[in-house]
Amino acid sequence: MNVLTVVMALLSALSNATATVLQRRAAVEPDEVTGRGGRAAAARLAGLLSRPYWWGGAMAMMLSAVFQVIALDAGQLSVVQPLLTSELLFTLLVGAAVFQHRPGAGTWRSFVMLAGGLAIFLISASPSPGDNRAGDWRWLAVGGGLACCVGVLLAAARRMRGPLQAATLGAATAACFAVTAALIKEVTARFSEGPLAVLTTWHTYASAAVGLLSVLLLQWTLRAGTLAASQPALTLGDALISITLGGLLFGESIELGWHLLPEAAGVGLMAAGIVGLTRSPVVVSGRSWDEGETEPTGARRKA
Repeated sequence: MNVLTVVMALLSALSNATATVLQRRAAVEPDEVTGRGGRAAAARLAGLLSRPYWWGGAMAMMLSAVFQVIALDAGQLSVVQPLLTSELLFTLLVGAAVFQHRPGAGTWRSFVMLAGGLAIFLISASPSPGDNRAGDWRWLAVGGGLACCVGVLLAAARRMRGPLQAATLGAATAACFAVTAALIKEVTARFSEGPLAVLTTWHTYASAAVGLLSVLLLQWTLRAGTLAASQPALTLGDALISITLGGLLFGESIELGWHLLPEAAGVGLMAAGIVGLTRSPVVVSGRSWDEGETEPTGARRKA
């Protein structure tokens, strides 16, 4: 793991967390528009776009994408994507500052579990570098197999309801985000060849298409159930599928043998921490309030 990869991945996670918190902050500001229909919806959208918090979130989102591209260009897929799970940690810290909310002891325990689990996993796994490119036939085999898995998950999710549906959709969405990151890594390998090489490779357009699909699936996932149901599959799924893709596509590898024990312990701690953090009012921004914690001043409900 080189320093540039780690720093850029953490900055990407921080920027994405900042974008989430700032845009939620914009969304909870009092809305003076009443009524329903197209005009009311357009007025609400215009009001949202006039809020500085929303634009701050949009800028942070763009920075997050830039940092992720730099991280993928500098290092392994199997390092960058697991580090992006730290977004929930940054969401807690940034959210506590923006919403002026003091997290309770349970939230801090979850914070330590996620941070500790991530550190244990990455230190134990010690991902090794691989190639920057994968052949088209390898992409066809791996991408085709993963596309079939996503199709099966989506078909199964249509027959489900509640937390099980949210978790299933979260896994499918995670697979799409992992593929998007792998495609971006392929594109970054062509940066040294100039803009023409980037614009003439199919990976550029595939990454845009799969990225759009990922965003659409994410909306379905978030509507299907609570964050506590979908986020573990979404966050851990992205990390673990990315590690698998790093090995199958780029020849990256992680330590096996006795290292599997601390790696599994790290994943377990991360899962427990993610579930705990997704129940924190700072992270869910007012959907529910943990016992013993005070309601954030920026997200009080109207009587």
